[in-house]
Amino acid sequence: MRLADLALLVRAPAALSVPGDVIAGAVAAGRPLGARTFGVIGSSVCLYWAGMALNDYADAAVDGVERPDRPVPSGRVPRRAALAVAGGLTAAGLGLAAVAGGRRSVCAAFPLAGLVWAYDLKLKSTTAGGFAMAGARVLDVLAGAVVPGSGAQPAGVALRRAAVPAALVGAHTGTLMALSRHEIGGAPVRVPVATLAVSAVTALAAAVPVARSDSGSAAQGRLSSAAPSRPVAQIPAPLKGVGAAARIRELCAAPSEGLRAAVSGRSRTTSAGTLPAAVTAGAALAYLGAYGSAQVRAVREPSAGNVQRAVGAGILGLMPLQAALIARGGSPRVAAALGVVHPLARRLARRISPT
Repeated sequence: MRLADLALLVRAPAALSVPGDVIAGAVAAGRPLGARTFGVIGSSVCLYWAGMALNDYADAAVDGVERPDRPVPSGRVPRRAALAVAGGLTAAGLGLAAVAGGRRSVCAAFPLAGLVWAYDLKLKSTTAGGFAMAGARVLDVLAGAVVPGSGAQPAGVALRRAAVPAALVGAHTGTLMALSRHEIGGAPVRVPVATLAVSAVTALAAAVPVARSDSGSAAQGRLSSAAPSRPVAQIPAPLKGVGAAARIRELCAAPSEGLRAAVSGRSRTTSAGTLPAAVTAGAALAYLGAYGSAQVRAVREPSAGNVQRAVGAGILGLMPLQAALIARGGSPRVAAALGVVHPLARRLARRISPT
């Protein structure tokens, strides 16, 4: 087997859509990105590639008719080798999860691996298939949220904070699964119409800023710290002459200085919040531009080719959605870096199809 054929087997470039899931969960939970998070990203990538290889193992007969150029039906990769690759990558994914995040990460990786294998071997052709794949992506996001480490939130708090990003990624995956069922024969027009509507709502929800309940207390803390710490009862009673007037002005000026500090602090907070909001909105628009425009073409002409192109656009179009969620969580620079990777992934997809 050639390395190029293995890359085709696992749809290597499509794995670029995986890290953003984990990062979105980590950012939403307030988890700083570090070695453990990147280890969980590696685990999720391995499980994603395992699913791609297992898919070709399970679909060898169907692909022999519909996609005879794929590595397994063409004979470039033996079917047993595809199963071995899937098994090896699954073991690697579970091992990385254990090393990177311990019990917490393994508790996310095991059900994720179970959904991948259940989907490819049993659920793909059933109505539960779409839910299985959406659930896998949801678990990807939650895996990032529960990574342990210094300063990490308790698991329950982390899961609650990551619930919205996980649900939006799951909704996006559901649209992909609905479209993918019609890649070969084309779709009724109602299918791309429905998926386009869900994508629009998903983009809108991703662009809604996160409410920060601690902003008021932070401003209050700045005010109290800037105000004089001396109690009023300790102010000397005899205040006479010019020195007394100067002392009174000094004491009266302290609270006003505290107020100015609080106001200027809020101004800095507002300006600091402008960048995440701008990146979030831009990424949400990029998501609609990449995935939404492909679905619009499928609405106009729901042929097999247009549906397949919409699915391909949706696989990599997940990246700007992830960028919107990451910026929404307060990490606009990480989101911008993910946005830079998206065009690279699209170029690679021209060589190796993500579907």
